[in-house]
Amino acid sequence: MTEIESLSQAEAANELMRLAKKIAYHNARYHAEDSPEISDPEYDALVRRNNEIEAAFPALIRADSPNNQVGAAVEGSPLAKVAHAQRMMSLDNAFAADDVEEFAARVRRFLNLPADAAIAMTAEDKIDGLSCSLRYERGQLVQAATRGDGSVGEDVTANVRHIADIPQELTGTVPDIFEVRGEVYMAKADFVALNARLIEEGAALAAQRGQPFDPATVRQFANPRNAAAGSLRQKDASVTASRPLRFLAHGWGEVSALPAATQYEAMKAIEAWGVPVSPWLKRCDGVVDILAHYTEIERRRAEMDYDIDGVVYKVDRIDWQQRLGFVAKAPRWAIAHKFPAERAQTTLEAIDIQVGRTGKLTPVGRLTPVTVGGVVVSNVTLHNRDEIGRLGVRPGDRVVIQRAGDVIPQVVDNLTRDEDRAPFAFPDRCPVCDSEAVAEEGEVDVRCTGGLICNAQKFERLRHFVSRGALDIEGLGEKSIQEFLDLGWLDKGPADIFRLKNHRAELLGREGWKEKSVDNLFAAIEAKRSPDAARLLFGLGIRHIGTVTARDLLKGLGDIARLPEKAAEIRAYLDANPRGEGESDGKYMARRVEAFKAILEVRSDGIGIAVGESLADFFHEPHNRDLWNDLLREVSPPTYVVETRQSEVSGMTVVFTGKLETMSRDEAKAQAEALGAKAAGSVSAKTDLVVAGPGAGSKLKQASALGIRVIDEAEWAVIVAAAG
Repeated sequence: MTEIESLSQAEAANELMRLAKKIAYHNARYHAEDSPEISDPEYDALVRRNNEIEAAFPALIRADSPNNQVGAAVEGSPLAKVAHAQRMMSLDNAFAADDVEEFAARVRRFLNLPADAAIAMTAEDKIDGLSCSLRYERGQLVQAATRGDGSVGEDVTANVRHIADIPQELTGTVPDIFEVRGEVYMAKADFVALNARLIEEGAALAAQRGQPFDPATVRQFANPRNAAAGSLRQKDASVTASRPLRFLAHGWGEVSALPAATQYEAMKAIEAWGVPVSPWLKRCDGVVDILAHYTEIERRRAEMDYDIDGVVYKVDRIDWQQRLGFVAKAPRWAIAHKFPAERAQTTLEAIDIQVGRTGKLTPVGRLTPVTVGGVVVSNVTLHNRDEIGRLGVRPGDRVVIQRAGDVIPQVVDNLTRDEDRAPFAFPDRCPVCDSEAVAEEGEVDVRCTGGLICNAQKFERLRHFVSRGALDIEGLGEKSIQEFLDLGWLDKGPADIFRLKNHRAELLGREGWKEKSVDNLFAAIEAKRSPDAARLLFGLGIRHIGTVTARDLLKGLGDIARLPEKAAEIRAYLDANPRGEGESDGKYMARRVEAFKAILEVRSDGIGIAVGESLADFFHEPHNRDLWNDLLREVSPPTYVVETRQSEVSGMTVVFTGKLETMSRDEAKAQAEALGAKAAGSVSAKTDLVVAGPGAGSKLKQASALGIRVIDEAEWAVIVAAAG
């Protein structure tokens, strides 16, 4: 990583752009999808790097800076949206005692207090749960909402009514309007019991169906935070009612009046009304006092029945809080002092390779069990082949384990790296189906090329094959696919879908299948015997071949049956034309791109190295060629012909930017092509028209600067309709 002092302005701008996108992605995974991919310390490191660059280059601060964002938007949620009367903010972080000292100094400077002035603060444990606001009117609970992006959250009123900690009516004298804010969480013991119950229910269902039961097939929650978030954000409130959720208040939002003049006294008033607050809430007289409380909480955290990841400090006087106010996404009067990740030493006993539903090979370390932060850890992620190489780990090594963010155990050091033993050999074949396992150039992940024939991927691949963007077989959903897989009716891959009619009598005898539903399913399947070739190609799930790329490929080839021979030509070209000595990256890549386009008979800029290599890898695998031939014995896709209609955009180059609300980006590009236009990915002097949705950024600015015509999505719909 380049030192910030050494960054040029262009390098700083590029890194800020990458960080904004990366942090926004991980925000969505954590807040909106309850499925984080990185640990809290890794996320914090990204934010810290972004803040340091912004401080060094203030003129480069972006409109989409992470410091202007809170949580993640609730797009796609089945729950109704709720606009917060007052924005639900986030907190800035401190990672060391010096950061806390600096926080107190900033408060003094802002309030123009003497450098030695004591500042009373509250300190309380920071619960790792899901933020939630509870709106009470005249003491009655009228609405509950998640944080969402801070401005708009999800309506979870019906769900929180099933949480015993949350009173439906406050006791005592309360203001007309009082919005309590806090965290919905799940206790550690309740989390363990919930996962055990999910396994029991899975075993009972398998026994009822007369099927073998594998606990690994049960979708369990990864940690208490995910369990709490997944349980609260349910469309069916009865599901929430069956989950052991709890609540602790830590503040307030909109209020008609406050019950006290200090943070501590106001929180005690909320507690007196019947809403739980943290038992660790304490009023402290200065930095020394709050750091002592931090140390005590950290020492006792393993004993707590819920997960925490730090201690929150707040200026106690509310009039001072009001004077201090807020920055873009956080109050100036509060800060979260995060805990360092906890560590322990143990022995790496074995390295197993797991194959995910998308074919990614993930190494998992099996450990001699060790307690880290009060939790027994016996497995640890090793991420990928490169991480194993970086750490130099082998079975038998003594390693240091860290529970990063109290969620994902990981290896941070290898204490026996220098011992004279052979390195771990990462497999080049899939341990599940024995297909080739490859890593594309420039990528660290190794993936199985078996696709639909790999049992680890079969469910996800079949689900994709019948999805709306692919063959769109109505009535064949996830539940049915899993049922038919369990029965062994889809063992040979997608071609077996067209042979399901052979199991009609058996299917009629199964629960939930009546004559009408069986006949409807088989009719939907038979209707796809002559599928659109591009949809069929997309349905195969070949990496890098989406709906638009599938159409681009078939525009040149016409007949989808030619794909295997073209893939073989690409493989032969790669074998016969390695990189030349002294050949630059640019020339080598350009040479391969042109060769691939010539072989595939296409002109589209969307057909590049990744697409060609993915095709070559897929059809080089004998299992995939067998699957392909089997499938073509069941379906007969017609020769692909692009039908275009005359329109006012025929011959134009069109760019779509921003968020499209009535169609996907792929659908928009398909519409443009059907109207005789070219859909491009970037704006240039050759662009004739830009269709801009909400959130359009640099492309819209560039179009305005070049004087290019810009329309919105509604105007585009008029153009499409006019062309018939």
